[in-house]
Formats: sequence, C-alpha cells, structure tokens
Amino acid sequence: MRLAILSSGTGWHVRDLERAAASLKHEVQLVDFRRISAGVAAGPDSLQGFDGIIVRTMPPGTLEQVVFRMDVLHRIEAAGVRVVNPPKALEACVDKYLTTARLAADGLTVPPTIACQNADDAITAFEQLGGDVVVKPLFGSEGRGMLRISDPDLAWRTFRVLERTQAVLYLQKFVENLGWDLRAFVIDGRIVAAMRRHATTGWRTNVAQGGRAEEVRPNADESRLALRAAHAVGASIAGIDLLPGKDGKLYVLEVNAVPGWRSLAATSGQDIAMEVVRYVTSGLG
Repeated sequence: MRLAILSSGTGWHVRDLERAAASLKHEVQLVDFRRISAGVAAGPDSLQGFDGIIVRTMPPGTLEQVVFRMDVLHRIEAAGVRVVNPPKALEACVDKYLTTARLAADGLTVPPTIACQNADDAITAFEQLGGDVVVKPLFGSEGRGMLRISDPDLAWRTFRVLERTQAVLYLQKFVENLGWDLRAFVIDGRIVAAMRRHATTGWRTNVAQGGRAEEVRPNADESRLALRAAHAVGASIAGIDLLPGKDGKLYVLEVNAVPGWRSLAATSGQDIAMEVVRYVTSGLG
C-alpha cells in the first residue's frame, strides 16, 4: 500500500514509521505539511494516490494556513482515504482548551481550568483557582512552555508578558499528586503500551523534561478512563495522560492526537510504530 507521512522534517518518529512500513512492504512518501496544495474539481493534488495518511505533526502557521491544511485533510478523508488521526480529532486536540472542554462534557474529571485573553482576567482566574496554577501554552507538547505559579507578583508579571504576545492565557489549578502520572498509548480502542512517569526534579513528569519512566500495566479504572478520553475527542490513536490526585480522583490531563512514543517504546519494549502502521493499513486494499 502507498502511505503518506505528513510532517515537517525527518525526525525520529518519521524514520521509525518508515522503518515499520518498509518491513511490512508498504511504500511510504514524506509530504511536508507546509508544501501541500489542492485543486477543487481535481481534489487535493498533493495527497492524491495514497491509501492512507499518517499525520505526524501540525507545524506552526497563520490562521489561514492552519485552516487550509485542515480543509485539505477533511476533503481527502471524505474521498475515502484513511487519515490518522481524523481531522476532527486533530482539531480538538491541537487546542488544549477545546480538548479539556470535550473531556469535561463527556463527564471525565479534569483539573479546574480557566482560559482568558488579558492579564486582569488571568489574575482573577489565578485567585479563583486557589493561587497555585499551571500555565500552559494553548498549543504545545512535551511540557514545553509550562509554568507552575503560586506567587501573585510572579503571576502578574507573567500574565502581562503573555498578554503582550497576544497569547491565550490557559490556567489549570495545580493538582496535588503523588509525584507521577500515567501515559497510555491508545490505538483503535485498545491500550498497546503504558508507562508511569516520575518527576525527578521539580513537578514535571515529562520524560523530555527529565522525568523517569517505567513500564506499567494500567488497572481497570485507568484503562477505562484512557479509552473514554480518546473516544471523547474522536482519536483513533492517542497519547493519554492521567494523574492520580491526593484527593483520590484520577484526572485526565491531556489527549495528544499526534503522540510521541520514543520513550514509551524504549520503556515498554513494544514496537509502537509497527502497531501504528498496521492499524492505518488494516482493512485497506
């Protein structure tokens, strides 16, 4: 089968997918998200002729560029090509506010969250959330750009700087926890691998930020919650972050529709790229 990997480079995950696809005798072509073009009567020109498309990244761009890219994915999916993840899932998960809103609407437990657009409202939100918050970029992954703030003066200075950049200020109440969280990798309604990530310095557990990982087998509650979270945003492949709070609740922190698996593959010993390619090509041809 002929597969396209939508990316903006040839990083580790792209190379891992190429390896897995080649071992399964599939043809793979890299397509730069920033170079796709599309006609109207002729359909999406850059993505014609593929049996499946794996979206590996969503590079930064203007509002027009991002909307156009999603338009093309919607059209190619409507033409009967399997797109992983589906455009609707990508739209939901690229935006942390929309992801959290979808999870809450589905009855899942999420940290108390407030998003706003100016420093004054952010200070009010900071106080409403108890004066101990995690500020996250609306778009982003691997823990980059996250700050934990519990000092009012630092909060004010931070919010003023973010306001000047025209950023959306996305605040979540810091959840007192046990110092670890759970990352579950979901493919087509099943968990293929999971790891427990421990914070080694500070409060972040992300392996990319210095966290320590160990393989785990999620219990029934964790598994059920991870699968519900993926379903809530319509993601067929997802990385789900779960956090057990000291209050006894299990929080869904994030659903990533373009999840990485480098650390998880090394920790679990699972060939996750192979599982991804098998899913994308299942039932096709």
